Formats: sequence, C-alpha cells, structure tokens
Amino acid sequence: MKILSWNVNGLKSSLDNNFEQFINDTSADLICLQETKVTKEMKELKLENYHKYFNYTNKGGYSGVAIFSKEKPVNVIVGMPSEDEYGENEDLDTESRVITAEFNDFFLVSVYVPCSQRTYDRKNFRMDFDYNFNEYIEKLNMIKNVIVCGDFNLCHQKIDICNLEKHNRLEIFSDEDRDSFNELLNKGFIDTYRYMHPQMRKYTFWTNDIEDRINCKFGWRLDYILVSDYLRKEIRQANILSEIRGSDHCPIELVINI
Repeated sequence: MKILSWNVNGLKSSLDNNFEQFINDTSADLICLQETKVTKEMKELKLENYHKYFNYTNKGGYSGVAIFSKEKPVNVIVGMPSEDEYGENEDLDTESRVITAEFNDFFLVSVYVPCSQRTYDRKNFRMDFDYNFNEYIEKLNMIKNVIVCGDFNLCHQKIDICNLEKHNRLEIFSDEDRDSFNELLNKGFIDTYRYMHPQMRKYTFWTNDIEDRINCKFGWRLDYILVSDYLRKEIRQANILSEIRGSDHCPIELVINI
C-alpha cells in the first residue's frame, strides 16, 4: 500500500501546478492533504479513482485538511471529537486541522498542526492542540493500528534543519514542541522516514526561492508519517519527494504492507 502526504498550501493553486497529473501518476492508495484552504467541495477536482473527504475551513485561505482514498472507508471522523466533563460531545478541533478515515485494519489521520508563534495566545493554542491531539491518537491506537500523516510544524531533531546554527532559536525547534512530539512517539509510534533513514538529511519545506532547495541555504523537515509501533516490520519504503514542486512543502510517501 502506498500512502502520500502533502501540505499543498492551497488546493486551488495546486490545481494550476499539475496536482491532478501528479496524483494520477503516483497512483497512491491513500492521500492526506494539509492546508487545503477550501471552504466547500471543489467541483473542478477531477480524480475519478478516489473517494474524497474534507474538513473544510471556516476561514477562507486558512487551514483545512483532506483524505482521498481508493477504498471507501467504513467511517470518517471530521475534527477531534471528545467528551467534556459533563459527558457532552465536543469538537476540540476548532480550526479544521484534523480528519480521520477508519478502515477495517487501521485508522488514517491527516493533521495540520498549528505553528507555534511567539505570541502568548498562539503558543498556548499550540500546546493545547498537541495535548488534545496526542490523547486523541492514543485512544484510536487502543482500538486498532493508526497511521498519522501531516505537517507537524516542527523539526524533531538537529538533523531535520539545514543550517541549524542560524535557525535553532526558531519556534519550529522549540523544546516544548519537540517534547510534545516525543510524547506522541512514546505512546507507541514510529517516525517512518527517520526509522528507514537514520542519518539522511532531507527536508520537506523551503522558502519559495528555488535556490534554497538546490543549494540547501534553507530547509526544514516539518512533514511526517507516523505509524503504530506494531506496524514497524511492515514498513517497506519511506521517501521525501523533494523534486515535486507546486507548494512550499513537498510530498512525502510511505509504502507499507497492511
């Protein structure tokens, strides 16, 4: 099974950059998208081989996630459902950042984690989101295996930043966010790319300056595919498709026996 994840930085703009041709050529079984920035179904999106599910953004030009699947899921969960202290249902995903597709043997989650910022309210929002998301994924993992795809807006290790000495004070490398990511991994998950490529320096995000990609003046690995530890032995390939243009992020790919 081939799984693709991509922060497209606007699905409508991606359609002008051969998005559909790329999807058809790669023939992935499952596709997770982040930062779609769409508020309703896109009638012009013609991918006949896929069932398409969106968590539409309530704010045009901001956030939004999606899952495209060749196989129809048994269930789709939009947002992060939870129960409050009174037993009432609530959605902890207030910015359209999470969608989950349930299949017979696993859950697939597409997530766009908010970026930490120096302002107090957004920093707290990121920490609250991380806590709620980690709890949500842990609950899913108690039911069946989970595959999590998304833009986590952090560099987990020093190897994930180009020119660390210039960027180590940025919020994407903060101790708090990396600790939260470690907590998620410690709940029983594998960073598939780092598992398959322990020493490889490749990045998934750049500025729009093409020279940054070519000459490594700048680059961060912000995008990850995580799987339940039980699936460790089923991982076949984990790739960063840095040659694919169309966004300031590139797609990442997982081939797994499931």
